[in-house]
Amino acid sequence: MAMMIEASRRAPAYRCSYEIIGDPLGPGRLPVTTTGWKLEPASREFLLDIFPPHWCDLIADHVTLDGKAPVDATLPSKAEAKVIGHADDGKGLETLVVTIGGNVRRPDGGIFHITWSLDRHRDREAVESNDLITRHGWRPLAVPITIDLLPALLE
Repeated sequence: MAMMIEASRRAPAYRCSYEIIGDPLGPGRLPVTTTGWKLEPASREFLLDIFPPHWCDLIADHVTLDGKAPVDATLPSKAEAKVIGHADDGKGLETLVVTIGGNVRRPDGGIFHITWSLDRHRDREAVESNDLITRHGWRPLAVPITIDLLPALLE
């Protein structure tokens, strides 16, 4: 049974951040950031009506393009985006599978997705979404849902 969460009780959106302290990356390695697209607020609300979060921590924030982009990376281009599938492992992690410009695969081989909800009390993290899709598969939607994304540096 899906759990309904009132707007005022939703968890804050997941944010990627990197803080450089000393030389944590090792000699000669450059700091990185994450590039991708933020889910446009109206698209987010529309998807929340269709996919009430299954787990208590709502993420529903962004689609990653490159999780290891240089800190001076430029924003990605605006692209056509569609939600084409859903995955939930029943153990605290839920994600939506997305195509960007008709492609489901990211340049690094991962799958474009939006981590939808998770349960932090079960020690689940958004970074596990690609493993969920790869190991457990995903259920295709009968009709893809076009969404609006905003190019962003996800710091």
